[in-house]
Amino acid sequence: MSDAPEVRKLPTAAQRAWLKRGLDEPGGKLPLFDGDGRQVDPRTIRACIDQGWAEPWYHNPLKPDWLVCKLTERGRALAGRPKRSPPPPKRERQLPSNVTPIR
Repeated sequence: MSDAPEVRKLPTAAQRAWLKRGLDEPGGKLPLFDGDGRQVDPRTIRACIDQGWAEPWYHNPLKPDWLVCKLTERGRALAGRPKRSPPPPKRERQLPSNVTPIR
């Protein structure tokens, strides 16, 4: 057993989008299909379960391969947190017009 602290990672854009869709659903239910009607990639679902952001809710006997999940408290906190914006690009220093840069 390792004494190393658990490394927590942030969700990918696809994972975050999926988690966000559960914020306004009763019980935090997460969708099986995206906004275009395509099934959510099972790898996205499994990764969110593995990270503790989602948990299986119930077994669907008609579609046993479908993972019906809901948000966990950690998932709800992550989905509600705005994505960090990248730092502004560094501006090049402007030299006075009478100075020639050394190359």
